Amino acid sequence: MIKKNLYFVLFIVTVVIGLTMLVEVVFRKPYSFHGTIINPPLPVTDFTLQTSNEEVFRLSDQKGKIILLFFGYTSCPDVCPVTLATFKQVYDNLGVDAQQVRFVMITADPDRDTPDKVSEYAARFNPEFIGLSGDMTALYSIWKELGVFVEKQETGSAAGYLVSHTSSVYVLNQSGNLLMTFPYGTTAIEMIDDLNELLKQSR
Repeated sequence: MIKKNLYFVLFIVTVVIGLTMLVEVVFRKPYSFHGTIINPPLPVTDFTLQTSNEEVFRLSDQKGKIILLFFGYTSCPDVCPVTLATFKQVYDNLGVDAQQVRFVMITADPDRDTPDKVSEYAARFNPEFIGLSGDMTALYSIWKELGVFVEKQETGSAAGYLVSHTSSVYVLNQSGNLLMTFPYGTTAIEMIDDLNELLKQSR
């Protein structure tokens, strides 16, 4: 009798656990991304730009990594240092998963930003961050494909001109396709949540 009661209790417990798991699967809300998802992801033409010490960066060499990409310049007074500071928070809080992400800045001011200069600028925030420059033809092709706005604004001051540029962060998936954009002002926590979800989906 005791054995029958024990089996019955175990049966009830198993049924309850099974029903609980089923309810979680059926009624679990899908993850809602903070960034703007591009569906289907858009292929991005392979490109090559220069980093420090005459080394090159090829998009096709980054397959298997998520890329956080933004466009800025080393004389930028506000948007660029804020974005790189946010990148630093993201990197620091991703832990070991940060190795699965590339943090990349492409210059919007090639007249003043040499490859060494933009690389050094990005590295001030984290040595793993990648700063890129190149000739105007190569840069313009990338700007055009991704819809990046770049325009010089003369200030008449000794500091020279400013550059008005798109401030969004572009997220490329492990296949090098444009998957998502983060508008300027997206917090580090929001980026981390989205990146963790993308990494989870790819495992």
